[in-house]
This record gives sequence, C-alpha cells and structure tokens, in this order.
Amino acid sequence: MSSIINLSCYKFTPLDELPSRKEELLQLCKKVGVKGTILLAPEGINFFIAGTAAQLDKVLTQIRRLPGLADINPKESPSSEQPFKRMLVKIKKEIIAFGIEGVDPARQPSPKITAQELKQWLDEGRPLTLLDTRNDYEVRMGTFKGAIPARVMHFRDFPKAVRQLPETLKSQPIVMFCTGGIRCEKAGPFMKMEGYTNVLQLDGGILKYFEEVGGAHYEGECFVFDERVGVGPDLKETSSVLCFNCQMPLSAEDQKSSAYVVEKSCPYCINGKTLGRPNGQQLEG
Repeated sequence: MSSIINLSCYKFTPLDELPSRKEELLQLCKKVGVKGTILLAPEGINFFIAGTAAQLDKVLTQIRRLPGLADINPKESPSSEQPFKRMLVKIKKEIIAFGIEGVDPARQPSPKITAQELKQWLDEGRPLTLLDTRNDYEVRMGTFKGAIPARVMHFRDFPKAVRQLPETLKSQPIVMFCTGGIRCEKAGPFMKMEGYTNVLQLDGGILKYFEEVGGAHYEGECFVFDERVGVGPDLKETSSVLCFNCQMPLSAEDQKSSAYVVEKSCPYCINGKTLGRPNGQQLEG
C-alpha cells in the first residue's frame, strides 16, 4: 500500500487576513514536506495536497484552526508517488473562477444529493437529466451514462452554456456534477438565478461517488488536476498522460495512435491546433 495520500477539499466560508494565513500555511507545508496547491480567497479555501498521513495531519490541524474550517472532511485517494512537484499557496479573488455577481454558495447553497441517493435513482430509472459541468477535455475521459456535457473549455464559459440549454429543462429535475463538487457550488445557484426550479448537485462530485458507490452508471475514468492525470472508480491512478505539446489528457487508447509522439504531438495537436487543456489552467475540482 502506498504511503502517499492525496487530499482534496474545499469550503465556502468567509476568510480574512489572507496574506498572513498564506505565509503560515506555506511555511508549515514546506517544513513538513507536503506538496500541492492551496487557494485562499475571501469566499473560502480550495486545496489539493499530497504527503504521508503524518505530514498531512499537521497541515490539516492548522487549516482546521482557521475560522469556519473546523469541520472540513477532505476526500482521500492513494498515489504510488508524490504527484506534485512543489508547494503553492495562492490568494485569489475566487477559489473557483466564475465571475458572476450574486452567486454566494456560503449563504445561498444549492440543494445536494448524496452518491447513494443518485445511484438509487439511476438504478430505479427515475426521470432526470444529468448535467456534466466540467470542461470538454475532462468529459472526454469519462462521465455518467447519458449525461449532457456543458460543452465548455473553461468553467468561466458555463453561464453562456446554460443560456443555450433547451428552455424545457428549466422545470425538469436536473442533477449536476463535477470532479469534487466545487464547480457545482456556483453552477447550482447560478442556474436558479436563470430560472431553473429543480436542480440538485452531486455532493462531493465524481470522486465522492467513486469512494462511496464505485463506478455504477459511470463510463471511463475521472480527470484530476495533478500528475496522476486520471483515476478510475477504484480511485487508483490510470495509465492516462498529458500531451507535452497541448496538455490534452490522453487515455491508453489515445496513446496507441500514430499521431502520439512523446514530448512532441498527439491526435489533438498533430495538425498544429492546440485543442487540449489550456496551459496554466487554474485548479478546479
């Protein structure tokens, strides 16, 4: 069993004194050897970090001392090795870029559905629409059977995508989902603002669904924002890689293509077009 644990977590809660909190967390993480990324914003915290259980326990203890964060419950997954190259703590305007005024997940959250409840609904064949709020390159790696993709290259494009959905969906039951839940925290309230009356978000996202019920009703793997690239329903790292040139995630099947040349090209950029994951993409989940 690997000794490296990956933790992912977010929480929307008012945070202040961000510069001093940033410095405290950065110095602690470097001291104990934890690597990854922590985003701090006035609206809350979002982090993906990795290390041993003992290292992570020290960092979580410090995070839980911050106002409103005592009850955080990070999602865990194993790694064969440290998936991050360095430790970053950043102050951002938002912990997940969206840019829509009036969306306040801390005070006006959207209702949630648990992984067990969603599986039961899908087992029963209940009439509902599954909406994948993630980026196109993530959806391509795997998604729930029958889910409607948002068809966006970045989460900031989601509002425009929602406005292009059929009007008939506004009164129908919708379950939205993303990797770890954070994008749906903003997508849900926004859809309510747009007139959608029956929207639920999958609590904890795909990763929590994998953890609690496995891969039932899901096809493929789940893209993650670290060097593992993808994890399967068992939450173990898959054989997917990122194209060196365009940063598109490539499945094992993609890597069989004659267009895939290590550190040169892949099927998505062989003709000169960069269609993959944008370089410098912000941490999402």
